[in-house]
Amino acid sequence: MREHARTAPSRTAVLALACAAQFMVVLDVSVVNVALPPIRESLGFTSAGVQWVAGAYALAFAGFLLLGGRLADLYGRAQVFTAGLVLFTAASLVGGLADTPGLLVTARAAQGLGAAVIAPATLTLVTTTFTDGPERVRALAVWTAVSLAGGATGNLVGGALTHVFSWRSVLLINVPIGLFALLGTVRRSTDEHRRPATTGSLDVPGALAGTTALTALVYGLTRASEHGWADPWTAMALTCGGVALAGFVAVEFRAPTPLLPPRLLSDRATGVGTALMALSGACLQIPMWFFLAFHMHDVLGFTALETGLGFLPHTLVTMIVGRYTAPWLMERVQARLLIAIGALVTSAGFAWQASALSADTYLGAIVGPAVVISVGAGLSTTPLTAVITSGAHPEDAGAVSGLLNTAKQAGGALGLALLTTLIVDRNPASSEGHEYALVFWPLAAIQAVVVLLSPALPSRSPTGGREGAR
Repeated sequence: MREHARTAPSRTAVLALACAAQFMVVLDVSVVNVALPPIRESLGFTSAGVQWVAGAYALAFAGFLLLGGRLADLYGRAQVFTAGLVLFTAASLVGGLADTPGLLVTARAAQGLGAAVIAPATLTLVTTTFTDGPERVRALAVWTAVSLAGGATGNLVGGALTHVFSWRSVLLINVPIGLFALLGTVRRSTDEHRRPATTGSLDVPGALAGTTALTALVYGLTRASEHGWADPWTAMALTCGGVALAGFVAVEFRAPTPLLPPRLLSDRATGVGTALMALSGACLQIPMWFFLAFHMHDVLGFTALETGLGFLPHTLVTMIVGRYTAPWLMERVQARLLIAIGALVTSAGFAWQASALSADTYLGAIVGPAVVISVGAGLSTTPLTAVITSGAHPEDAGAVSGLLNTAKQAGGALGLALLTTLIVDRNPASSEGHEYALVFWPLAAIQAVVVLLSPALPSRSPTGGREGAR
């Protein structure tokens, strides 16, 4: 009993610092969006150039996630986590004090690189600190809820900070959070966290090929949404990404210590689960927030702060369902059934959202679908995260964490790029919201595909408890 009393606070502290760091890096994906206009005016960006304040972070984040995950396995989770925090915090400070466009974009890219190291390490810390069973699921539920909250509240936090202080506070707020997480890492990391999970050298060719592939593909897809698929630079980036991806696959089958061990994808929990996470990311990671934010601004006439507040129903419902309801149900229902139910509810919510955007009030256009979508997302995201990580061996925990985060980010980038083409050259503000409504029907269809693919997941429970009828 005394041993439990001594160890429980330490485990709780590890979860707290992992969640604080995860919240910080996910928040920064969207927190600068509403600050872009004052950044443009303050530093003299061009209208096109200011988008790189957001794009540099997204490119570096997505491009280096696989590498960041494997670094944690090879060099120790605590050391890699600490290095990522130092880089992210220092880059946030430089960005917040930047006085030229080039310095700010460079700082944002450095932030993204730090985030790519931190994000897989936070999940690895959670999955290796908490054992299999209900306790582990509850910890994953907290981590998942915090991740969802970070993405959902980015616009709110960015709008509030920019309104009350200035755009610089959007970046400088990371400094105290980063220092808090660094202090917690120094005080709470154990020998197990510092010890490498596997031996071998870093797969440099795989790291170069994988990073090049992801960065080029994300850049190509992002550019396609702005300049179209016929743009030469879009075609060049996507071709380069495809070639690098093929090279990455070839390297991984031959490397003695691969960046992404092929055996991981042969496991149904990881392979199928990652595919479902990519599909979910294509709906929930970026696109939903992006298009609803523009609808509230362009059609409903909301300010930046009002738009952020408009996402509160999404944030609160997703956190409550993901943190409390989903773990409770996972002890009673098969995880794959719960994922299917959550995706079905989310699909229905997106279909409702597509129909509701013709309404001219926030209550009629947003609130009802928001509750349904968020209930579905909360029900499916926690069990899906638990399933993907349930079969990972300790030496592969970082690689699996990097793969999971990559699937979400890449899925979100792909979804946004493809969906944006549906409304390109249109004027949603003059169409009473009908053009933005077009993107939610494909989102409903993608979630329906998740429902159909969910039975391919293994039936074993990640909770260690009973699962109901088999």
